[in-house]
Amino acid sequence: MEDSKFCSSNKIKETDDGCTIVVQLSQNDPFFDKKKSLLSNKGFDVREQIKIQSSPCPDSIATTLERMLEIARITHLDEVELYFGQSDECSSLEYYSPRNEVEALNSIIALVNSSPSGKTHTEMNVLQAFRDAILDRINELTDKNREETKIDKSYSCDKEKSLVEWGESNGVKSRLDIVHVEGAGRGAIATKNLNVGDVALEVPISIVISEEIVRPSEMYHILEQIDGISSETILLLWSMKERHNCNSKFKVYFDTLPKEFNTGLSFGVAAIMALDGSLLLEEIMQAKEHLRVQYDELVPALCNSYPDEFPPELYTWEQFLWACELWYSNSMKIMFPDGKLRTCLIPIAGFLNHSLHPHIVHYGKVDSITSTLKFPLSRPCRVGEQCCLSYGSFSSSHLITFYGFLPPGDNPYDIIPLDIDAGETDFIEDSSLSIWTTHMVRGTWLSKNHNIFHYGLPCPLLDFLRRARIPKSYAKTITPSNLEIEIEILEDLQSTFTNMMENLVETELVVKESASWDVKLALEFKDLQRRIISSILTSCKAGLKLVQNELSKFAAKE
Repeated sequence: MEDSKFCSSNKIKETDDGCTIVVQLSQNDPFFDKKKSLLSNKGFDVREQIKIQSSPCPDSIATTLERMLEIARITHLDEVELYFGQSDECSSLEYYSPRNEVEALNSIIALVNSSPSGKTHTEMNVLQAFRDAILDRINELTDKNREETKIDKSYSCDKEKSLVEWGESNGVKSRLDIVHVEGAGRGAIATKNLNVGDVALEVPISIVISEEIVRPSEMYHILEQIDGISSETILLLWSMKERHNCNSKFKVYFDTLPKEFNTGLSFGVAAIMALDGSLLLEEIMQAKEHLRVQYDELVPALCNSYPDEFPPELYTWEQFLWACELWYSNSMKIMFPDGKLRTCLIPIAGFLNHSLHPHIVHYGKVDSITSTLKFPLSRPCRVGEQCCLSYGSFSSSHLITFYGFLPPGDNPYDIIPLDIDAGETDFIEDSSLSIWTTHMVRGTWLSKNHNIFHYGLPCPLLDFLRRARIPKSYAKTITPSNLEIEIEILEDLQSTFTNMMENLVETELVVKESASWDVKLALEFKDLQRRIISSILTSCKAGLKLVQNELSKFAAKE
């Protein structure tokens, strides 16, 4: 989760009347060409020198910061944001996800803070004024997206507090308290006001559960002889047995884990039936089939060959599924000082919940000096407020399948992939942004551009559909022939999504309020998918009306 979007050659240079900050898009960015093209469209190069005057006025600082933000936002766009970002052609805050905005602002702070020591008094004053302006923007963003934390005091967190005490006795430093948050289960709230850069939690690597913990065991020596077995699978099999070990170093940690994780992998028959016609059904079924095959190919053979190390009563399918849910929902990818990325369980950190408006976005790298894993804040968190991080840029279907919850709010990653063969026609020579091998849609309420030729729909999809009809260059001009093509495209999309909506039939005789947790979650997701498809149909209908009105103007002139 480390920030590596800017090139390491970024630096600050002093000038006669202030200083310049040099920012450069990293050549190693997997979407370098697309971002380069998008930067160019906004009037920027991949390497820019941003000048800050020695005595900047507030307006000058705001203008300079906005310019840097435009660059930083683009450099931090992920694949989904890049795909849909072309639809809006605007630079307002709403154009980007909350995560992107927080990352962009923090990357600028990191750049300012990384300036070498020995700065002149003038340079220090200039950078401090600029830093203050960035923090003001972060505070504005925080106030806008602040969520009230409601604590359920009827729930006892004694086991969780025992884990925190155990962690502190082993070197953990925490500014968090574990509580039961209404609507979210266990969560971590700030014990004091925390500001940008403050470390909410610091965990020594000595109590992180990684492959290094398992390596000395006899189990590891057995498993490492299996061709192709991953370290994640080894850890999963280890945890199935370790959770029952009364002498385990991590007994306090295992005691805090739930007996049931309630993720999509544990959905019952009724919930599966309720998902009929939805994307989530396919995702859950594929995941469970994969796990079942993995279990059948591996576990029974181990129990038969090594019953002392793999007691059959501890290695049932149910316990295997529990361990899978543990690692899917609680593990983190951690970069160790040796440069290796390892999947780990981090005691106490697992209480940090996911949010679309996270306080923590950069974590996952061991500090080589302190040998600890730190969770610094990217935006402020008030005392008593739940402190959240970002699990990643995941869709709600992924979060339900592997984590067991549907996030509140508009998730920009709730996309519907389209089974369209992009082929060789999906290419425009002068625009690398148009090269997409897959296409997708999402709720059109997230788009700012519902004008003709856009309709709130993603530009890469519309451009591909146009090129499928006219392989040559297509100019978005209002002509009768172009309008006829627009009508054809919108009618085809309308037909496609009407069929999708019809497949999402209402589940009969289900009362959501009295339904089991899994059925309730299934129905909530199905409602979400209906809402997305409904928005697309509404946009298609509105788009057709727009185009037909323009076409009627030509008819009236004849």
